[in-house]
This record gives sequence, C-alpha cells and structure tokens, in this order.
Amino acid sequence: MLNRRILLTSAALAPLAALRTAGASAGVAKPVSIRLPRPTGPFPVGTTELHLVDASRDDPFVPGRRRELMISIWYPASRLTALAPYLPPLTADVFGEGAAIALQQPVGTIDWVGAKSHAGLLAPVCPGMRPVVLFSPGFGVPRGLASISVAELASRGYVVVTVDHTYEVSGVEFPGNRIEVQTLPPAPYAMLARTTRFADLRFVLDSLTRLARGDNPDAERRRLPHGLGNILDLGRIGAYGHSAGGLSSIDLLVADPRIRAAIDLDGELGYGYDDPADAPTVAKGTNRPFLLMGSGAIGPGPHDHPTDPSWGLFWDHSTGWKRDLNIPNGRHYSFVDYQALIPWFQRFFTVPEELIANTVGTANANQVLRAMRTYIPAFFDQHLRHRPHDWNHALPETKFIA
Repeated sequence: MLNRRILLTSAALAPLAALRTAGASAGVAKPVSIRLPRPTGPFPVGTTELHLVDASRDDPFVPGRRRELMISIWYPASRLTALAPYLPPLTADVFGEGAAIALQQPVGTIDWVGAKSHAGLLAPVCPGMRPVVLFSPGFGVPRGLASISVAELASRGYVVVTVDHTYEVSGVEFPGNRIEVQTLPPAPYAMLARTTRFADLRFVLDSLTRLARGDNPDAERRRLPHGLGNILDLGRIGAYGHSAGGLSSIDLLVADPRIRAAIDLDGELGYGYDDPADAPTVAKGTNRPFLLMGSGAIGPGPHDHPTDPSWGLFWDHSTGWKRDLNIPNGRHYSFVDYQALIPWFQRFFTVPEELIANTVGTANANQVLRAMRTYIPAFFDQHLRHRPHDWNHALPETKFIA
C-alpha cells in the first residue's frame, strides 16, 4: 500500500538524499506537474495554516516536548488570491522522495514542491456563519492528500479543518523551515496512535473555540484572514477521515458531544485491539448520524459492516441514522487524492501494477470523484444543514449495503 511505502524515519533520510542525487543526475527534463479537479461549489476557496502548541500535554512520540500540531483551515472566500501550495515545500520534498520509491521513478520525476491547490492563500473570508468539519488523514499521510474532497466542501460553504498528526506522518513542516519526520516507537504503536489522534482532534476543537472568541491560537500569532473566527458555527460540527482518520472521526463522534455527525472512509474501528469488541467506540455505539464508506477489498472481501466485525458491532450498537456505502472496484486509497493522481501519472510513465491494485484498483476515477462529490457533501448537508438527500439510488461505481 502506498502509505507503507512512503513512511519515513529520520534514519531513512540519508539514503533518500542519495536517491535525490541519482534522480537529478538521471536528467529528468521536465517534472510532471500535478493537476487536481477543481471544486464545483459556488464559492471560491481560501486557506490558511496554524501552528498549535498544547501546553498541557507532553508529546507521546517524543517525550519531553510539548505536543505540536499543524492544521489548515479551508473556507468559503469572497475572491480567489494566489494559490496555496498543495503540500508545504519541506513536506512535499520528504513525501516526494518516498513516493518516488513507491512509483519506481527517479526523485524529481513529479513536481510535488511546485504543485498548487485550488485554494487562495489568505483569501478574504466570505461572511456568514458556516458549519465546521474536521478532517483527519490516514496513518502516515500528510493532511494535504485529501485536498479534492476538502476543497469541494469548502466551495459549498463549509469551513474544513485538516490536521497533521505529528511524528506519525512522513513529514510535518513547522514555521521557521523546521520539519519533523515520522518518529515511531519500536513497540506496537497502534493504541498510542489512536489515543494521540483523539487527543489531537479534541485540542483542535478547543483551539477553534478560541478562534471563534476572537483569539489567535497560532503559536507565532501570524496574521489570519480577517473575520475567520466569525464564520465558525461551532454548534454545527462534523468530522470525517480516511483509514485511521476515519476511526478517529468515529471515536470523536462517540465521545465528544461537539461532533454532530461523522464519516468513516474505509477505517477499521477495532484498530489497536485484538478483539474489536473490546474497543470502547465499538462497544458503545452512537445515537448520532454516521456514514461508512468502504472499499471493494480490505482483508477477506468488500469492506462493509457485514464483513468487518468492528463495523458490524458498531452498526448493531448504534441507534441513530446510519448508512453503509461501498465502492466495489475501488481500493483503500480511492477515497483520497490518489484516485485522481495515479491515473494522471499513468499518462507520463508506467505506474507499477501492484501499486495500482493496492491503492485505487480498477475503479473509474471520474465516477469515484462524482460519488465523493455527491455523498460527502450530501451527508453533511443533511445532518448539519437539514437538507435531506435521497439515499435510495446508488451512483455508478457505488453500492448501498444498508
């Protein structure tokens, strides 16, 4: 799987630097530019980043340091400004080195550092109270790798907050040209990652409360778009995430009353437990709305609540609105930008067949994009904006399980 191939520790950076030199000497004439689908909503999209420091918490991955996070806030803008980077430059550099290994191409084949998002950096805010949605990425994956769905929600009037989980992700860039790379303990770390993610997301919610009250929670107190805090409707908060981020979103839904609805994109809810029934989230269930979106294959078969015991138990223990939707031809990374990026890369070089099979499968990229643009906004529209959606007719490439 792609994320396993790109996870980097500090010890891995030295040989990767050598790979970069080799790539440069190979003489890649023109790096492949990254192109992402534009959001389709009525609003231009703006974005800004914040550096958050939790003074009350020791970092569980690097003891003796305060827990630090980088987040991005995507929001409806009144006009577009110069586009923000797709990934922060140092993060893009580290990610690109690992991606080169997975793609079996020289470092520099793809222009990760020069890639742009579809959001204007520090664009002026479009006034009006907006629902807020948290996004948590998969294990080891930078927060920017779900930019398609995040920008789509922002273009439709949501404020979307994306989170990097420091020392778990391949690289997180902080102010002052500082990057912190993945630093995992030698012992099993699934439970550590799960509990840390939960605490991270709750801290982000607390920081948004500060922002809405007129404070600037950025550690350096850097300039934020004027009026950003005024548009946060913290009475309407949702959460979604991919893989480990999906289970983090459901954990938050069950345990934090501030979250009104959540989506799990292919994340197993028993992560960290030998028996999924022992996971408190699974055992408790919820009376609040949730959507499960599974891939065509994870483990023994399609990922849905009849086949995944953790999903099945959570489903049975939950009493509120719930839906289970599957992308039969998709794979684990069909739910993030890889579903668009890998077909794009195939235009310029041969992508390893095994990588395709393990990331996006045989799903039609345009149909998956249509499904993501339909179901994620529709779910939050229904449960944060009271705009019902017809869930009885599945789009192409999707199947309703229940």
